[in-house]
Amino acid sequence: MTRDWNAMPSVNSLWEATAEPARDFPVLSGEHQADVVIIGAGYTGLSAAHHIAKDGLAPIVLEANRPGWGASGRNGGVITAKFRLSFREIDAAHGRAMARRMYEIAHESADMVEELVSEFGITSANLTRTGQVKAAHNETTLKAAIDEANWMTREMGSAEVRILDKHGVRDETGSDIFVGGVLNPGSGGIHPLNYLRGLADGVARRGVPIFQESPVLKLRREKDGVVVETPQGMVRAKQAIIATNSYSDLTGATSHLQRTLIPFRSAMVATEQLPRNLAGRLMPTGRTYTETKRMMRWFRMVDNRVIFGGRGAFGRQDSEAAFDALRKAMVGIFPDLADVPLAYRWSGLVAMTLDSVPHIGRLDDRTLFSVGYNGAGVAMSSLMGRYLAAFVRGEMPDVGLLDARRMKTIPFYPLREPAVRMVAGWYQFLDAIGQ
Repeated sequence: MTRDWNAMPSVNSLWEATAEPARDFPVLSGEHQADVVIIGAGYTGLSAAHHIAKDGLAPIVLEANRPGWGASGRNGGVITAKFRLSFREIDAAHGRAMARRMYEIAHESADMVEELVSEFGITSANLTRTGQVKAAHNETTLKAAIDEANWMTREMGSAEVRILDKHGVRDETGSDIFVGGVLNPGSGGIHPLNYLRGLADGVARRGVPIFQESPVLKLRREKDGVVVETPQGMVRAKQAIIATNSYSDLTGATSHLQRTLIPFRSAMVATEQLPRNLAGRLMPTGRTYTETKRMMRWFRMVDNRVIFGGRGAFGRQDSEAAFDALRKAMVGIFPDLADVPLAYRWSGLVAMTLDSVPHIGRLDDRTLFSVGYNGAGVAMSSLMGRYLAAFVRGEMPDVGLLDARRMKTIPFYPLREPAVRMVAGWYQFLDAIGQ
């Protein structure tokens, strides 16, 4: 089947509506040479291009659509120094040294976002580092969150973690439904599309060619490197980087990576701007928030709008049922929003892995990749660009559990979507009965 690349749908998101104008990049035509060809102009690809160029090498970036069309422009703009797998779980399964290394990588990733925003002067990204509150919906999950926080303080040295009682979480959120929570410092929020466009503009201004609407249809080895082919051109390079994450199946050239990923659609809604008195009562500290349910919801305030998101949408397109469920959950937490209209609804794909962590490294001696951010990719994908540059230089950086050699393919891959639906349905049932 031939895909119409000019007909790929736009994203009706708050970010798209409020972003700085997009820079127009050319379509690749003719033959080009590079040291490294990078497939994908999201955070991973652009960060890699930046760090590779700093090493004095010549990268070229190819994007199937426009920079920011995929996950980098659709996410919630939440920056966290964590993985889906907790550090305590890592410690239990892999030992203290591995847990500490993963803790270092996680915090390095959040710092990398701040570094790149500063490096390129992306003021429109509106980066904050005010922290994140995990709000507990019952006493059982509160105890688990407190136990985890105490363990982090004792074993990882996270002395700034704060325990909040019911009144503290109410002051933080403006909601009465939570029984307590934990405040984690260092996390933050960002305008994800402005961050992406700032990266693309900054990298381009420093001489790195970026080509949009240039899907890589073929990737093959040749005598001294690799060749990638697009509908109108080709690039010969010494090495290639695949930075396509959940959108790896857009073409056959990268679709083999999709067999290591479980795509999970994440949906978001944003309200109309709230009256000033109401906006002042909800989330007044400007932090980001998550809840402790298995089908986790997250929320934050941006420009006097509540943004509310979570997992649970399915299929390749937006889901009315998922948006309706999000609105119902939002009003359940914030009853004052019952009559506030939604202004934006959008969704995008999250790349889950079997072991709940991303993976980075080599597919072979000429091809590298980084994928599988498990819903915490704004910071981690930004950092992986730095590590990809190290691999390009021939180094073997210590990436802990992220090592590509640990990556597993999805068993019974054609059954992944029914399996995800079944697990998600079970989680939703447990949440509904308060377990």
